[in-house]
Amino acid sequence: MKITPDIERWFAQRGAPLERVMRRIHEIIVGADPRMTAYLKYGTLTFAHGGDLAAFVQLKKTPVTLMFNRGARIPGSFPHLEGEGPTARFMRFADLAEAEALAFELRDLAIAWCGLQGGGDAKSARTKPRAARSFRPPTPK
Repeated sequence: MKITPDIERWFAQRGAPLERVMRRIHEIIVGADPRMTAYLKYGTLTFAHGGDLAAFVQLKKTPVTLMFNRGARIPGSFPHLEGEGPTARFMRFADLAEAEALAFELRDLAIAWCGLQGGGDAKSARTKPRAARSFRPPTPK
């Protein structure tokens, strides 16, 4: 997957270790479905297909926080999505190991979003959600 120069600059400004975690999350989400894109909006990296799925927020803090703008609308069960309001949901990643541990859930979120938004042809082998998995409990706050 090609990263545009403006996104590359954005990543570089994050600094380690946040940069590595954010890059990995980008790879997982954009790689989950060929319809998923990433671009900069309001000074942060945003993931979209037919509308915005998620964006990094609280950029200078750990854990890395990904806000799913309309996360409450995404069909399916996602044990690590936090929040109970009518719209937004959040996922937090303490480090690269946690991003890797939640990679299947992130992938399935992106696939479910693309399915909800429709449009375009997805390659079925890459876009079928995986069967239920056991996840480790969320990192204590």
